[in-house]
Amino acid sequence: MIRTATRDDVPELRAMIRELADYERAAEQARATEEQLREALFGERPAAYALVAEDDASGGTVGFALWFPRFSTWTGTRGMHLEDLYVRPGARGGGHGKALLAALAAICTRDGYERFEWWVLAWNRPTIEFYASLGVEFLDEWKVCRLSGGPLEELAAKAPVVAERASR
Repeated sequence: MIRTATRDDVPELRAMIRELADYERAAEQARATEEQLREALFGERPAAYALVAEDDASGGTVGFALWFPRFSTWTGTRGMHLEDLYVRPGARGGGHGKALLAALAAICTRDGYERFEWWVLAWNRPTIEFYASLGVEFLDEWKVCRLSGGPLEELAAKAPVVAERASR
């Protein structure tokens, strides 16, 4: 079963995020707290949304998908960015990942999102093969860019003052 995440899912979401980070060889980078996730997903202005996959037999949470809207200046429409898709190892091969992706695709079509995009680590062959089986287009000509830590702060220090418009 796939359903929308609730506040009660936050501890399990955090646990799975840590499991995913460990799998991706970056456990030390998974620093999000339950409070941060609760605010990001269920606060006054949500930054992201999540679906959870539950196993029909056990009723336990076996996976999740966390996403947020994007905007394309080229198409003039919204799109979806999938931040994380994770299915626990014991539940892989049971259709949960495909069901999560299908549910997200349905949200895209329902809400008029023309693009559904995400990243995958280049070394993660099983996941790449899974995505390829769904007809995913891999955009090899693009590079992911990230600015964080000291370099982010250094660039921010060079920013001009940005005037806010009176009406919003």
